[in-house]
Amino acid sequence: QVQVVESGGGSVQAGGSARLSCVASGYTDCMGWFRQAPGKEREGVAGIDIDDRITYADSVKGRFTISRDIAKLTLVLQMNSLKPEDTGMYFCAAGKCEGWVTQELWYNYWGQGTQVTVSS
Repeated sequence: QVQVVESGGGSVQAGGSARLSCVASGYTDCMGWFRQAPGKEREGVAGIDIDDRITYADSVKGRFTISRDIAKLTLVLQMNSLKPEDTGMYFCAAGKCEGWVTQELWYNYWGQGTQVTVSS
């Protein structure tokens, strides 16, 4: 069993930046960030696989950067040029990906989530 713990988030003005971090208790092939806005389904934001291939949701390309330190079992999401529509609960997940790393089905281990609120 791998435990995943997120940190970071909070409230930020539109156009600002925020940084999310995640630490896993063990190694997994892939890790990713997902988010859920109020009244909406959870969606994949960005993920990174065992070969360091990265996938971003179209809505965050050019604004968000995901990075991973395998030795430290950490995952970071740097979010720039934030928009109100980026508001939501952000979840870090870890698993064994056999397809798109932004698909939930590959992830077995999930954090509790951290809230990001972007005000206009």
